[in-house]
Amino acid sequence: MEPLTIAIIMVVALLALIFARMPIALGMGLVGAVGYVTLASPWALMAYFNTAWVDKFMSYELAIVPLFILMGHLATRSGISAAIFAASNAWIGHLRGGLAMASVAGCAMFGSISGSSLATASTMARVALPEMRKHGYSGALASGSLAAGGTLGILIPPSVVLIIYALLTEQNIVKLFLAATIPGTLAVIGFCIAIAVYVRLFPEEGPTHEPASFAQRMKALKDIWHVVAIFIVVLGGIYGGFFTPAEGASVGVVLMLVTGLLTKGLNARAILDCLIDTAGSTAMIFAIVFGADIFNVALALSQMPADVAAYFGQADVAPIVILLGIILFYLIMGCVMDSLSMILLTVPVFFPTIMALDFGLMPEQQAMWFGIISLVVVEVGLITPPVGMNLFVISSMARDIPTAQIFRGTMPFIVAEAFRIVILVSFPVLSYWLVDLVAN
Repeated sequence: MEPLTIAIIMVVALLALIFARMPIALGMGLVGAVGYVTLASPWALMAYFNTAWVDKFMSYELAIVPLFILMGHLATRSGISAAIFAASNAWIGHLRGGLAMASVAGCAMFGSISGSSLATASTMARVALPEMRKHGYSGALASGSLAAGGTLGILIPPSVVLIIYALLTEQNIVKLFLAATIPGTLAVIGFCIAIAVYVRLFPEEGPTHEPASFAQRMKALKDIWHVVAIFIVVLGGIYGGFFTPAEGASVGVVLMLVTGLLTKGLNARAILDCLIDTAGSTAMIFAIVFGADIFNVALALSQMPADVAAYFGQADVAPIVILLGIILFYLIMGCVMDSLSMILLTVPVFFPTIMALDFGLMPEQQAMWFGIISLVVVEVGLITPPVGMNLFVISSMARDIPTAQIFRGTMPFIVAEAFRIVILVSFPVLSYWLVDLVAN
């Protein structure tokens, strides 16, 4: 059997297992192992296993992942989400739809510390959802804004998925963090515009309330100074070259731990729970990473990624058409796969294809541009019915809101994301301008 045929069978088999709800790590590992044996031999697979564990998990760069995960769990347990939402609410909550906008702003700030979409959505929902319901916000707007706001954790630095993309494509993590800043800011602006338009069309779904006094606003800002300080120290230190991303993550963990202890948001039991949760999350991510590695090594043996890249590189098709096809694939697969699995599965095939095309960019710029677009499209999958992960998170926490309302509430944000994708595809400079500015 031809190697390319074996690769196609592997991809089809994996998709079948995913739709059958087999754990993605097990599915990729199983299919990859069978493909490896078929393309090489059982002894070659054993030799690969003998060294792969060490090569993969003794990586210094990969240590960033559990550190940022721990930082996020400490932030969640320390209760800073309430202070973040209170500050956002004090400044813009009185506007029509302002509480929903405050939720988005709060998700952006919390996401800049946690780096996780699901953690951002679930944590902010505990604080913001009761407040919005108390002020008469509709279930659709309340749940939709929180589900959409939660997606900001995947792009706004530090992002675990962005780190994995950097490792897969051998890109500079610091530069990718910088590259994500403008697209992440566009998401916050786009979501707030979507809310403003929505409440103009349906004013009863996002009523106004009395504004906070100036003293209350200043107190709210005072309550989150430590959050701002941690953000500036960690990301500012990384961007400024004072320490590496791994060192920055370590500093962030220590600062978050000290903050939680001083504010009495953390105790010995909470810290132990954070360590246990971090171990569980890290084990899950590393299992997916290793399963994807087996699968992708088997694909590499078949030469499928190189063949696909060569085919499209020589094809008489406009590069933008190929990019749009990849975006469409991501949108469809985002309905049934989580973001990390999709990046791990597809980037080893799609990245060489994109890099073989001529978009008129420097290689590093093109790599950053494609990475940002990939993560933005993956974000959409988190809020796309019927199986967007953030929708399930919000649904489990808002049992009084019908699922149909939650789906309806995400529609304005999906439209906003569509506009953002168009902007980022049309203006690649937005994905690397800040990197070039800092470098120069």
